[in-house]
Amino acid sequence: MTATPQQLADVLRPVKHILLDFDGPVCSVFAGLPAPEVARRLREGLLAAGEQAPAGAEAENDPLALLRLVADARPGLTESTDAALAALETEAVRVACPTPGGESVLRAAVCSGRLVSVVSNNAGVAIETYLAKHGLRDYVAGVFGRAPGDPSSMKPNPRLLLEAMEAAGTRPEQCVFVGDAARDVEAGEAASIPTIGYANKPGKDAKLAAAGAVVIVDSMQLIADALT
Repeated sequence: MTATPQQLADVLRPVKHILLDFDGPVCSVFAGLPAPEVARRLREGLLAAGEQAPAGAEAENDPLALLRLVADARPGLTESTDAALAALETEAVRVACPTPGGESVLRAAVCSGRLVSVVSNNAGVAIETYLAKHGLRDYVAGVFGRAPGDPSSMKPNPRLLLEAMEAAGTRPEQCVFVGDAARDVEAGEAASIPTIGYANKPGKDAKLAAAGAVVIVDSMQLIADALT
């Protein structure tokens, strides 16, 4: 069930630092360059370098999951695969589709005196490219993408959330995380940060609720409105 304005206001009242996932809450990263195509190009890149893709790679259409698979099966290829994916993500964000209300959240957060950090499994260089392209960099205090060459840093690992809090000098009780996947909620819980679930597809609300999201919204504009 979507949160009421009062429920959102109650969650946001003590918040000084909003940690925001990128793919989903801010934009649809692979809307213009689809994820299966990115995964295909990653596999082709391995072959072009004379490397054999690990077992299961042919069936994997999620490029981030493919990166994890490569890291687990062929650790020596992790750094080059991560770099190749970062380049493809950067290409993808140039034609990404902005999420309705996502930009409004950034603007409303800053206008209300709150900090915003983008915390994402996507590459930092791709996030920075998107923010610059859309004139949003000044609204973001920090960008925390996956550590280059280290996919273990990706959520549900809380590492990136903890780094964002440390950089901002904030504590969990002053923060809220906005994410659209169960792994986001799990990362938030591991960092002791409450998570607002963004259910941008049918069925996500139940998954986010089951994972422990404190409230759930089906529109980023609802968060922006609550901030103002």
